Amino acid sequence: MSEIQKMKKKAKRRKEKINISKLEKKGSLTRKKRMRNEIIVVFLIMFLIVGRISWIQFIDGDRLKYMAYVQHTLDRKINPKRGTIYDATGEKVLAVSATVRTITVNPVNISKDDKEKVARALSDIFGVDYESTLKKVSKRSSIETIAKKVEKEQADELMKWMEENNILTGINVDEDTKRYYPYNSLASQIIGFCGSDNQGLNGIEALYDSKLKGDTGKIIKITDAKGNTILKEGEDYESAIDGDSLVLTIDATIQGIAEKYLEEACIDNNCSEGGSIVIMNPNNGDILAMAGYPNYNLNEPYTINDEELKSNWDSISQEEKSNALQQMWRNRAISDGYEPGSTFKLITASAALEEGLTDTDNKGEFNCSGSIEVAGVRIKCWRYYRPHGSQSLREALMNSCNPVFIGIGQKLGVHTYYSYLKKFGFLAKTGVDLPGEAGSIFLPEEKVGPVELRNYFIWAKV
Repeated sequence: MSEIQKMKKKAKRRKEKINISKLEKKGSLTRKKRMRNEIIVVFLIMFLIVGRISWIQFIDGDRLKYMAYVQHTLDRKINPKRGTIYDATGEKVLAVSATVRTITVNPVNISKDDKEKVARALSDIFGVDYESTLKKVSKRSSIETIAKKVEKEQADELMKWMEENNILTGINVDEDTKRYYPYNSLASQIIGFCGSDNQGLNGIEALYDSKLKGDTGKIIKITDAKGNTILKEGEDYESAIDGDSLVLTIDATIQGIAEKYLEEACIDNNCSEGGSIVIMNPNNGDILAMAGYPNYNLNEPYTINDEELKSNWDSISQEEKSNALQQMWRNRAISDGYEPGSTFKLITASAALEEGLTDTDNKGEFNCSGSIEVAGVRIKCWRYYRPHGSQSLREALMNSCNPVFIGIGQKLGVHTYYSYLKKFGFLAKTGVDLPGEAGSIFLPEEKVGPVELRNYFIWAKV
């Protein structure tokens, strides 16, 4: 081998060694870079984990703790017994709550093989739809309500079925209350009624709901993730606190008599708009009776009392149904305006006596000619064809003589007369303990002219 060839061979080996060295060096750099990247990724993941744990622990902890409590707790409500409503004697019960039952299920505690059987039994015993009951029994929820206000006999039938079929978990029979009205329609527009959740919806029941309803109790049971009871924890029972009772000023006997004769009067006289009677104790203002006709059955408050409407009930709109029910529940004695007519002459007479403008028996002080002119308008006496002639104030009241009281009112004037309307309480609500009281219909004092005032003097008509 020539010297030149030897030199070429050595140069080639040297070049190969250099290339291998470069490759080794390059591989070493790649490994270091990869290790650095892996370390960065590990630190980043650890940072994210620590950040997530910190978020869960310190920021979202309370919410998650509450969710865990809800998930592992079966919370069943116990409704309190609503307070009793008595009449003025304290002996006659106008509204009372009786014990009934509420049926609920814990779907997670009912075996998959028993769900259809349970749904069928609940449907048959309580008359509820089978398909909707099966959906409730098959849900993945902690508790579902099947039936409310169940009578004891039905609840006993269910418990007997559970025992016979060896299904002892997943179905709950809890105490509840139902409102009863022993006298049905007596004082219906005063007492009002309750909804399915025992909340007062009308009348006294609504106005004093916070006093009557009491405080709800509950049964708390701790469960595992599958809904099974954790026996060592047992049940936490919080008793319901019954509501306060009320004694009304209404006397049930007087109320019954008032309603009886009001109904007779409305029927005999074809009063299409119905009627009202208010009976008060003149010594202290207590309302002894407040009768309205037509009334309704408090135990069936959604059953309309109008026979014509009842026959067409299914064909009318929901809005028309709602309006009809509202009118039936309405207490017209306090919600509707009413013009008192000639009885208001007493107010004019009282103001005149207090102001010293006249006396009760000044014979011949006033004269009725059959009419009187006010602001160009002639107002007739009801007996204009044969005028009353000379009269005292007492005689003018007995005769309900319009010209005399218009004349007295003109002497009083607008400002003085309105001061007496205010003193008598006609310009404000009475504040009676019933919802829906309407205000008066008197015009503001500054808008009252001679024509408007003449009407107030004799019959309080706007």
